Amino acid sequence: MHNLAEIATLFDMRADFVHGHPYGSGHINDTYCAYYDQSGQRIRYIHQRLSTEAFKKPIELMENVGRVTSHSLNQLLEDGNPEARRRTLTCIPSIKGEPHAIDADGNCWRTYPFIERARTYDTIESEAQASEAARAFGEFQKLAATMPGEPLHETIPGFHNTKQRFEHLIDAIEADTHNLAAGVQKEIDWFMARQSEGSKVVDMLEAGEIPLRVTHNDTKLNNVMLDDVTGEGICVIDLDTTMPGSAVYDFGDMVRTATSPVAEDEIDVSKITMRMHMFEALVKGYLSSAGSFLTDNERSLLAFSGKLLTMECGTRFLTDYLKGDVYFKIHRDGHNLDRTRSQIALAESITAQMDDMEALVAKYSI
Repeated sequence: MHNLAEIATLFDMRADFVHGHPYGSGHINDTYCAYYDQSGQRIRYIHQRLSTEAFKKPIELMENVGRVTSHSLNQLLEDGNPEARRRTLTCIPSIKGEPHAIDADGNCWRTYPFIERARTYDTIESEAQASEAARAFGEFQKLAATMPGEPLHETIPGFHNTKQRFEHLIDAIEADTHNLAAGVQKEIDWFMARQSEGSKVVDMLEAGEIPLRVTHNDTKLNNVMLDDVTGEGICVIDLDTTMPGSAVYDFGDMVRTATSPVAEDEIDVSKITMRMHMFEALVKGYLSSAGSFLTDNERSLLAFSGKLLTMECGTRFLTDYLKGDVYFKIHRDGHNLDRTRSQIALAESITAQMDDMEALVAKYSI
């Protein structure tokens, strides 16, 4: 437990600190909910200490977050949105006027107003929730699409560079430091047969055929707060991976994480399928907000993007397995191999339904 009273003095709070406690279920940053008194009214804020083990460039990360949230708020205010300050995270400035503050121990902190009367869901419970979350991510991209100035910092180089992820897998196969490659030749062959597909979006970005955009890059549906009463997607959170990328990366990761009925480490791959009704909910919600700015080439990649991000994640799991499980946390022998096989099964299910997925994208693009 950090001394939140001291942390409060680092920010321009304009309220008196009362008390605070650890908050949320995140495993990376230290998060606290803090109560303040503002002229007799009790209000809440979120204080977070960024993990410098996970994020090697916290200052650049916070410059990205500060730019995106400030621009989004200004856009919402210009549009006359009556809930502008509830529709985006807002960085409380430090006493130095920056979106972050450094404490006496060198820790990097940030502070957000607490988004009241809304919550996140670890498991999406309905098509309506999936649609609203996808709409919110599209709205996030839409607001950021008009942000002026230089591109954001690339705080995690190559994060969604699927071409590079395949190259890393090949390096791990050739090194075979733990003599595991022979036992997973079937999985290796599956990925190698699809290596050219992994380069598709990267090549289009490099050729200027699709634009580089501000993207969230971690579009799990529990990174959207849904209104407690209406169920509407209110605010996109967890902006630590926000940086330049392709809009289709964000949509593809929604497909990967939301359409399968089981966890990504499911051992029984017969249970894994891309549920078309959930995909339709995602397409409907996403295009209702993002449809106004996406190019034709970006739209043409939406169905494929789910397969792309699933393959990308699969290469990462298999690479880690071959290296001896050095990156992803495992809870049993062969855990990363189980994850690899689940991603292969999901990608195959997506492939088998690609024509119907393309038709749904066309339906909601009208």
